[in-house]
Amino acid sequence: MAPALAAGCTVVLKPSEVAPLNAFILAEVIHAEGLPRGVFNLVTGYGPVVGEALAKHPLVDMISFTGSVRAGKRVSELASQTVKRVTLELGGKSASVILDDADLAAAVKGTVNACFLNSGQTCSALTRMLVPESRHDEAAKIAVELAKTFTVGDPFGDTAKLGPLTSAAQRDRVRGYIKKGIDEGGQLLCGGLYPPEGTVKGYYVRPTIFGRVNPKSAIAQEEIFGPVLAIIPYKDEDDAVRIANDTVYGLAGAVWSADEERAKRVARRLRTGQVDINGGAFNMLAPFGGVKQSGKGRELGRPGLEEYLEYKSLQLKAKA
Repeated sequence: MAPALAAGCTVVLKPSEVAPLNAFILAEVIHAEGLPRGVFNLVTGYGPVVGEALAKHPLVDMISFTGSVRAGKRVSELASQTVKRVTLELGGKSASVILDDADLAAAVKGTVNACFLNSGQTCSALTRMLVPESRHDEAAKIAVELAKTFTVGDPFGDTAKLGPLTSAAQRDRVRGYIKKGIDEGGQLLCGGLYPPEGTVKGYYVRPTIFGRVNPKSAIAQEEIFGPVLAIIPYKDEDDAVRIANDTVYGLAGAVWSADEERAKRVARRLRTGQVDINGGAFNMLAPFGGVKQSGKGRELGRPGLEEYLEYKSLQLKAKA
């Protein structure tokens, strides 16, 4: 919303029907600050009804959508009827490539933290950890010990580090992927299908790690959107790049190496919109977005502002 308003646009915001409360609070803040009537508009409802109406409405000049690949494709299809601009920020299956000269403990810790952030409900989560074949077991041991520190429970309590998922449907979806991972032969190192101890109420899933995952398996190819990490061994640097690029997604990624120049060379080979090198922090001034089925267009930075602008050229005849 911020770049859209800064670019001089009026905005219609449709929040997710699963989590609309923050949009209501934002509307109250905007009203209290006295933004002119009609500049900001809030509508609520389900995607197939309200979202589709907005996507195909002839008076809506642009759609900026964040969500699933399936919904993004539908938005693009409807928006094409009026040839409006569309920006999509969709899913991801981001790989953390740990090279053979990396600080393994630091790299595994950074990857696990990035995977389990927001209980795994982050589009740019590092959900695939690629490690040299010779260091797989060592990396797996470190990851499992770290997972044990992610205590699960009420986020309003004093001890929980991992909260619930957003809905019962999402909890069941994540557990379904865990079952797929087991059925497809992944080594279940920790976590699993059963509810965490002491969580009678709420949509909780245990922090789960699979080892020696087949790069072609469902848990290595499809976005789970939950606290599930797949550890994938690779043979050499070229093999790691091949595995990292071998999904329909291309949102984020990470490379870890003691040699920064080597890390940058590998990062340039990854087909993804953003790569963190040796734990580099998220940069709010850098453009954020994906390639392939992770979306099109960019948020943040100057490119994120320009998404809401149209260029107009004026040709003025010179005076004699």
